[in-house]
Amino acid sequence: MSAEFPVKRFRTVFISDVHLGTRGCQAELLLDFIRHMECQTLYLVGDIVDGWKLKSGWHWPQSHNDVVQKILRMARKGCEVIYIPGNHDDVARDYCGVHLGGVVVTRDAVHEAADGKRYLVLHGDEFDGVTRHARWLAFLGDWAYRTVLALNTVFNRIRRRMGFGYWSLSAYLKVKVKNALQFIENFEAAVAEEARRRGVDGVICGHIHKAEMRSIDGIAYINDGDWVESCTALVEHFDGRMEILEWSKLRSWSVIDRLRAVSGAEIEEPAAA
Repeated sequence: MSAEFPVKRFRTVFISDVHLGTRGCQAELLLDFIRHMECQTLYLVGDIVDGWKLKSGWHWPQSHNDVVQKILRMARKGCEVIYIPGNHDDVARDYCGVHLGGVVVTRDAVHEAADGKRYLVLHGDEFDGVTRHARWLAFLGDWAYRTVLALNTVFNRIRRRMGFGYWSLSAYLKVKVKNALQFIENFEAAVAEEARRRGVDGVICGHIHKAEMRSIDGIAYINDGDWVESCTALVEHFDGRMEILEWSKLRSWSVIDRLRAVSGAEIEEPAAA
């Protein structure tokens, strides 16, 4: 891959489920994405910081701090940054309506695209029955998820040494396990129904770490994915067209090797807590 990579310009960018504060966060790839994109509006669609994990143990390398600083710099330079907290950073919901360093915090939002279509933007955890009604089970599931990510890290270290790109074991398991598939289908149907109830054309969400773009009974369902497994972002082009970018495939893990070589720093590879 060429060392030069063009800056991509979009009308709007949506990212979620970054999980800063965890070893599974792929902050270096997110930094690379931010450095190579410009947008008028940036939506942070929840779980940007993982407060659950930070309560049990502090993990905050420089790359995680750099992500925060880059986003704040975008806001200072005129990008409209809208932060919609999720369940892992739900403490920020106490600040809805407040402007923090140029970032607007809100419970949800309605985004009007360039083509006139209106999208409900929310994290989505309110449509997850486990998160809402069995918080202890949600914590247990979070622990199991991090265990899979640990296996995923070992697996991808081997793949990298063999010259292969990043591949998500946890994402693969999701599409193979019947109960996980049913949960995802129920979640997608629920958020699409909420968009219908609010009289908009579609919904943009995160939460389940599965990037998706499809129509559900006439409602556009779009999930922007995550920056733990798939490293995906949703982008709106200047004509209103929506597209999911899978940055790990566009850039590959070779970018991490280049960053390490240029900086001489020890750049953390993705790992679970």
